[in-house]
Amino acid sequence: MGGRWGGAEGQAGKWSRGHNQISHDRIEWRDRLDGPNGLLLGCTMEMPCGLLTAKNTPVPLRSISVVVEVQGFVADVTASLEYRNEETNPVEAVFVFPMDRDAAVYHFQATVDGKRIVAEIKEKEKAKDEYDDAVSAGHEAFLLEEDSSSSDIFTCMVGNLPPAQSASLSFSFVQELAIEADGAVRFVLPAVLNPRYTPTDARAPGVTEDIPRALGPPYTLALKAQVRSPLGVSRVQSNCGLSPLKYLSPDKTAAELSLTDGHSFNKDVELLIYYDNVHTPSAIVEAGVESVAPGTLMGDPTIMVNVYPSFPEQSPQVASGEFIFLLDRSGSMGGAMSDKQGGPTRIQSAKETLLLLLKSLPMGCFFNVYGFGSHFSSFFPESVEYNQESMQKALEELKGLDADMGGTEILQPLTAIYSKSCKAGHPRQLFVFTDGEVSNTKAVITEVRKHAPSHRCFSFGIGQGASTDLIKGIAKAASGSYEFITGKERMQPKVLQSLKFALQPAVTGLTVSWALPTGLEAVLLSQLPTVIFNGQRTILYAQLKGKD
Repeated sequence: MGGRWGGAEGQAGKWSRGHNQISHDRIEWRDRLDGPNGLLLGCTMEMPCGLLTAKNTPVPLRSISVVVEVQGFVADVTASLEYRNEETNPVEAVFVFPMDRDAAVYHFQATVDGKRIVAEIKEKEKAKDEYDDAVSAGHEAFLLEEDSSSSDIFTCMVGNLPPAQSASLSFSFVQELAIEADGAVRFVLPAVLNPRYTPTDARAPGVTEDIPRALGPPYTLALKAQVRSPLGVSRVQSNCGLSPLKYLSPDKTAAELSLTDGHSFNKDVELLIYYDNVHTPSAIVEAGVESVAPGTLMGDPTIMVNVYPSFPEQSPQVASGEFIFLLDRSGSMGGAMSDKQGGPTRIQSAKETLLLLLKSLPMGCFFNVYGFGSHFSSFFPESVEYNQESMQKALEELKGLDADMGGTEILQPLTAIYSKSCKAGHPRQLFVFTDGEVSNTKAVITEVRKHAPSHRCFSFGIGQGASTDLIKGIAKAASGSYEFITGKERMQPKVLQSLKFALQPAVTGLTVSWALPTGLEAVLLSQLPTVIFNGQRTILYAQLKGKD
């Protein structure tokens, strides 16, 4: 959903313990300012990444505290950040934080120099004008914006920070969670957001090719989590140290845990949550806000339906498909997958992923492999039939590939692929491997969506910090699925599951019916998916209208 502020896809925003003020198409901020300066909100300007001053120097971050509440397949997250201006003069700071594509912010506030400032929606240009006026007058002001080209980046322009003063930021958001190949519900708190590569034709005058990474000083993270599900909570695993899981109810439908003390936030924090009977559909109802009139989104009860189907296995029906693999070979792919010493680079992991897929294709299909950066090339002029000879040639070509093709110009190879006619009787399946470091994300998604009737798109985000907007966006635009590869431990099942999706027919023509008490009706707030795969998570939201 891209961090939209309560937009049509943002119905997960209702699931925030009943105290947010998200409406169907915008946020109603009811809290008021504790002082003369407001937090102004705009949502569509691209900004660089990092916690920076106007001179692109890091603002020292002291600590981060996070509280997570997971209900079914949705997480409600509140993060509090403390940082301090150690310069001798006021600074105008910019804080950029990563936001998953399937997330929505519903609360933001800041405390600076004893003043508490709470977010308020403004028209974008008016918000910018008022922010500029406040900064020019020497007042504290904040401006929060969404990147116009990629909706997984939010920017908080923290105006004049007095010298030797601390500032506290607090924001809350809700997020739909992905499902792993083994059925685990996956929550990730990103440690960093990688800078975006700007294609040559999209750069403004004076804009450099790559935005420098902002490397802040060490700071610690405290994280507490509660997990609730009517299905029962089986266990929770993490790539970080956790306290023992503590159940809050005899039926094990609620549990809590925390990160161990002293955690250094130097890598993504990942929680893998396992439910009992995860394939059983479940529904969670949230009551309307008492202070809001019935008949409105916030005043009426809302129901969230979690569906993770398991269909009977069928024989593959797309074995004769055309499989096209698009591999990112830009310079950023030469970076490490994580902060582990001696770990693989992104290009190495992408090649291992592609190797698994090439060895798993069905005989008789057609395939081709493209590599791209500032330019692109392909293994074959046209897709070729998959047999022992063509597979061996592709594997030899794959060995010599490296992250040596410059910038990330993904539109060029996409246009070239789409310009080639599809082979009759061989449905096209496009697989994309990238770390997602581009600034024209929305243009890429638009291009994929334009050609959605002729193919399905399956995407892989390589490495920590891959753009959730790009990876999820192109998959959803062309009725495919997506995966994030952050380490070798779960790479193979993720790869094979995506191939399994590509080889199976998608279920279409979905409908939903409700069995409700007399006087109640359910009005869908989210669109039904056009397709669904076996083992693919779907969340539906509906507003309950009337009285029982």
